[in-house]
Amino acid sequence: MGEQGLDVVTGAFGYTGKYITERLLAMGRRVRTLTGHPNRRSPFEDLVDVARFEFEDRAKLAKSLDGADTVYNTYWIRFPYRGMTFDTAVRNTETLIGAAGDVGVRRIVHVSITKASEDSPFPYFRGKARLERTIRGSGLSHAIVRPTVIFGREDILINNIAFVLRRFPVFGIPGSGEYLVRPVSVEDVADICVRTGQREEDEVIDAVGPETFTFEELVRLIAATVGSRARIVHVPPAASLAASRLIGYVRDVLVTEEELKGLMANLVVTDGPATGHRRLSDWLAENAATVGRRYASEVSRHYAGGQ
Repeated sequence: MGEQGLDVVTGAFGYTGKYITERLLAMGRRVRTLTGHPNRRSPFEDLVDVARFEFEDRAKLAKSLDGADTVYNTYWIRFPYRGMTFDTAVRNTETLIGAAGDVGVRRIVHVSITKASEDSPFPYFRGKARLERTIRGSGLSHAIVRPTVIFGREDILINNIAFVLRRFPVFGIPGSGEYLVRPVSVEDVADICVRTGQREEDEVIDAVGPETFTFEELVRLIAATVGSRARIVHVPPAASLAASRLIGYVRDVLVTEEELKGLMANLVVTDGPATGHRRLSDWLAENAATVGRRYASEVSRHYAGGQ
């Protein structure tokens, strides 16, 4: 992959896509983004070309991919909203994959999720698995990157746990709190994506950090980091979900039932070796003054000018 070649990043102004884009630009690559919000202010000014997602017109979508060496796909939804469902996101992504094949894109790097399975009871994980199958059958050279819980400056889960711990007198841990989390830095995820984008062989790689926590350990670490005086208690999962809905009613969707059940089913942890090296404990210490100061809104990010 030579300098000044073109890569396409879906959602380059979003979360993971932004970090991927930063690395590609630093390598001297040209970058085009596909986005549902082409008028959104770019953090890269005029360094990134902008094209709209054209999922309803595969030929137009293919044209926006023409000449690209590698497509880095971060497009997805966290939960259904305003008529957008997981099935819609799957169909849109399948159109993107097909369009990439139409114009001879060399390689696709697709951001998936740990433990994606078409047999999963959760639509999020089923949809991700269906797309992995589509990519494997596309004939495109590909890398499938499967992150666990991603943390970083624009993170939602870790930040909003810190937000609740800062603002509320009680924090409820659903169930036993013994289920595991293996967080990975967004910077490590971006590094993995860009490295695999330069290779040729088909591969599937888990993006996992070097630390594993029980959920209770994670909450208590965040609480200690931000100096929270909140009482940490165990509550039934239904009560935790109800409380999160109450908080989210005013601000956003704090956590979905599917996310909570997936977390408690140990779907965001793997047994393999770490593929990222940045430690959440170090990151929290470095960002103790700012993490959780403001609520991070998923709706604002993705539906009011996000990807």
